[in-house]
Amino acid sequence: MTNDDLLYRHRVQLFALAQTLGVSRACRALGYHRSSYYRWRSGVLRHGLEILRPRERRPPRMPNQVPPWLEERLIAFALGHPGLGPRRIAAQLALPMWGGLRISASGTLKVLHRHGLQTRRRRLALVAGYAAPAEPESGPRRRRCTSTPASLAISSSSIAFTSAG
Repeated sequence: MTNDDLLYRHRVQLFALAQTLGVSRACRALGYHRSSYYRWRSGVLRHGLEILRPRERRPPRMPNQVPPWLEERLIAFALGHPGLGPRRIAAQLALPMWGGLRISASGTLKVLHRHGLQTRRRRLALVAGYAAPAEPESGPRRRRCTSTPASLAISSSSIAFTSAG
C-alpha cells in the first residue's frame, strides 16, 4: 500500500468520523484542522470521495530558468566546441554571428551541469564517444610508514627527561 493510499484512507476516515462524532471532534481526533475538512467537503459533495486522493503535481518552473529552446542551442554549441568553458560559451553566444543570445556564465554552467557536461573532460569524452574517466582525487595520497627502521629506533633509556621546576 502506497503513502497516497494511506493518506486517502485517513481522509475518508475523517469524513466517516465527522458523520458520527461531529466535525470538530473528528478533526481533533485525527489531527486535521477544521478548515481542511470544509475545503475538502465542497469537493466531496461535488465529485465524491475520489477527490480526496492526493494529486500529482507538475515540477515547478522557475521564472528565471533558461528557456528550453535556449538550453538546446547552448548544449549544441557546447558539444560543437567542447574545449570552451562556460564563460567563453556565454560570450560567444552573445555575439551577433551566433544569434546574440544573452545568458550569464553561471546560467551556462547550470545548464551544462543539468546535462552532466559541467567539465571540459566530460564534454570532450562525449564528443569522442567514450565514457569520461573518473575525476582524479584532490591530491596525491601519502603513505604512512607503519614500521620503524632499526637504525631510527630509540630506546627509552637513551632519552633523558628534565623537569622544569
